[in-house]
Amino acid sequence: MNDRLNMIDSSNEVLSINRQCDLFGVPRSSYYYHPIPETEYNLLLMKEIDQQYLEAPSHGSRLMRASLINKGFQVNRKRISRLMRLMGLETMYPRPKVKTSIPGYEKFPYLLTDLEITTQNQVWGTDITYIPLNGGFLYLVAFLDLYSRFVLSWRLSNSLESGFCVEALEAAFKHGVPQIVNSDQGVQYTSRAYIDMVRSKNVEISMSGKGRCWDNIFVERFWRTIKYDEVYLKQYSNSNEVLECINDYIIYYNEKRPHSALNYRTPMKVYLGK
Repeated sequence: MNDRLNMIDSSNEVLSINRQCDLFGVPRSSYYYHPIPETEYNLLLMKEIDQQYLEAPSHGSRLMRASLINKGFQVNRKRISRLMRLMGLETMYPRPKVKTSIPGYEKFPYLLTDLEITTQNQVWGTDITYIPLNGGFLYLVAFLDLYSRFVLSWRLSNSLESGFCVEALEAAFKHGVPQIVNSDQGVQYTSRAYIDMVRSKNVEISMSGKGRCWDNIFVERFWRTIKYDEVYLKQYSNSNEVLECINDYIIYYNEKRPHSALNYRTPMKVYLGK
């Protein structure tokens, strides 16, 4: 990955940076990456918050603070709330329905209740998670086929703008077209670019209720797997290392890691019907 990034020529008048990234097979966000400025202490807190959230997503800032204080950290709820927002973490619990008056905002129902998923490309799921590295952090988005648990595509970004999600969706469509794609109600998935791309393939849009992680449980389980098998075992020094390691792990997950829910077959074999 480093070699391919180094081959990108910003002075090339024929090929744009985006086109060169496509040709070399690297995410565009990796070329433009700059570490997000946060203090070393805040970055340490964010790693702890991420691990605590993975274990107990229903814990809000109050319980999160208590857990961190028990580990010897000095932190208040205001800081925890800010860092959780920065990481894109939302406390999971049922909330009353709230009407929105945001111009252009479109609401979509949750379509997976009591739905039996029996074949590949019936339902896809997607979500975003936080990946720490020295001096900053990245966001990882992935699209999974929920029947086979096959990771169809993924992208890294240093911001929560919708572009990297749209880019990942475009890559996922190279594998096929699902009947339904399910996500949360984040701004990345309610953006016009994302919705228009899904609708252009005549795919139904399903969205989980706010604060309900179990509506997207298969993707949440994948986050848990990749965090414990890969992310928490490493201290990434830069974005290129993250790209290399995440890429290697997802290849391993798709092609070599047996899955108990799939009768110990790999996601790729199930997705391909082997």
